[in-house]
Amino acid sequence: MLVTMQNPSPDIDVAYIAKLAKIELTDEEKSRFTRDLGQILDYVQQLEKWDTQSVDPMYHPIPVFDALRPDVPGKSLPINAVLCNAPQQEDDQFRVPKVVESAH
Repeated sequence: MLVTMQNPSPDIDVAYIAKLAKIELTDEEKSRFTRDLGQILDYVQQLEKWDTQSVDPMYHPIPVFDALRPDVPGKSLPINAVLCNAPQQEDDQFRVPKVVESAH
C-alpha cells in the first residue's frame, strides 16, 4: 500500500539526520528522503487510529522459545591461554585502543 504524504512535515530535518550519520546528500536526495520519511510518518499515523488496548504487547512476531543451557559457572581457562593471542595485554587484561575521545 503506497501512502502519499499530503503535507511534508517541517519537523523532518533530513540534512541534520544526514549530518549525524556522516552522509553527504544532494538536494534531490534530501527532497526524496524528506518525502519518504513523511510517507512513513503518515503510515504510522494511520496505524495509531487502530484500537490496540486489548492487544498484548509483542516482543517478537513469532513465538520464541529459549534453547539456552542453564547459566552454571564452570571451570575458567587459564589467563595465559586466554591472552596468548591478544595483540596487546597489560596486567593480565586485554589492552584495547581508546575509542572515546574523553577517555583517559
